[in-house]
Amino acid sequence: MNIIQFEDKPLAHYSYAIISNNEMAIVDPSRNPKPYYELAEKHNAKIKVVFETHPHADFVSSHLQIHKETEAKIFVSKLVDANYPHQAFDDGDTIKVGDITFSAINSPGHSPDSITIIANDVADNYVMFSGDTLFIGDVGRPDLREKAGNMKAKREDLAKSMYQTIKHKFNHLPDATVVYPAHGAGSLCGKNLSTDASSTLGKERKENWAFTDLKEDEFVNHILKDQPFIPSYFGFNVDINKEGAANLEPAVEKIPFTEKADAKGLIVDTRDEATFKKGHLKGSINIQEKSDDSQFETWLGAIIEPKEEFTLVIDKKENKNKLLNRVAKIGYEKQLKQVITLAEENLEKTAKLDLADFKNNPDTYTIVDIRNKSEVDEGKFFDSAISHPLNELRKTVNEIPKSKPIVVHCAGGYRSAAGSSILQKKINDVTVYDLSDAIEQFKD
Repeated sequence: MNIIQFEDKPLAHYSYAIISNNEMAIVDPSRNPKPYYELAEKHNAKIKVVFETHPHADFVSSHLQIHKETEAKIFVSKLVDANYPHQAFDDGDTIKVGDITFSAINSPGHSPDSITIIANDVADNYVMFSGDTLFIGDVGRPDLREKAGNMKAKREDLAKSMYQTIKHKFNHLPDATVVYPAHGAGSLCGKNLSTDASSTLGKERKENWAFTDLKEDEFVNHILKDQPFIPSYFGFNVDINKEGAANLEPAVEKIPFTEKADAKGLIVDTRDEATFKKGHLKGSINIQEKSDDSQFETWLGAIIEPKEEFTLVIDKKENKNKLLNRVAKIGYEKQLKQVITLAEENLEKTAKLDLADFKNNPDTYTIVDIRNKSEVDEGKFFDSAISHPLNELRKTVNEIPKSKPIVVHCAGGYRSAAGSSILQKKINDVTVYDLSDAIEQFKD
């Protein structure tokens, strides 16, 4: 069978196209459907089916747009109670695309409505598209659906469901079954995902902790421990994906663009930190779009709340469409009121830290560590640092002492640009500095 894997690196998301006899099935598509259309045209294939393994939390899917534009049928578990045209696909259900037979396995654990898609060809090869249930080296986290979606479930109950899924649901599949997950390393949908893009079920049975001989309570304790933070947009995306998102291009085309403009309200400046610090609009938050692979989407959705209106500052007009597509990946295009580039007047500069003074007199500064809790638990760079994770910083800023100048640091410099700009926006009494990549000089 001809399987093409697509990777969205900023979200560590994998989607798939499966082609057989000029027919195509798609699994867990990204917001932008064009790559799948281009592939179908290249192979002279008709898109017949879109599978959704569950309502995704970390990105917006294009399943409804693909259905509208190609008449492909959407297959999803009946448990989703989806509000778009679809066909239920649960235990025992099958559909043929070309010479490939697809079947469903209800596999709750990450969510109560997750399914795993099994593909079986005429040569009796097996492939499983495991969504966020089985990852390479890990399984999906069970704590994302307590406050999201119509079907809420407590994390302990979902952890127990995951135990039953892993222990019993895949036992009939051969070791040679190829495993294709929806995410890899860097995703917040699990905690210890491998960098490998695929595996076999036999390898996972030998090497994945979830297949070890654990009792249920041991499994539950392990899966619930030390999960990463949950960005504020995750529940928002579950709801969007249950309804089906608007078509991408018309949605982003509505957003106005102005060159050399001014703005008020909540402002997200996407330029690199060096440019931002030379001059920015007062109160801007610097969430950098440093490269195509940077985690811009994750931090935009972690810092800015769903439905919170904002202006986006970009470096040049040529990058407008790229940035709009990245914003739309997490469904934030409706709350984005305008995109602008900056005029040279009415800009503020960021104070530069005297690094030598900081090294010699660290006690004369309040040091704010904005890394995640799990990172801090592994060790501090400064004994006196106080922990305020970046995703919570806008809410906890008033708890930070203001008796000394403030120095913000993370692990490498990317997040501290955002963190220091948040504090600069909120704190007027003392100077806020960004340690940036100079943090490397303080690592053992």
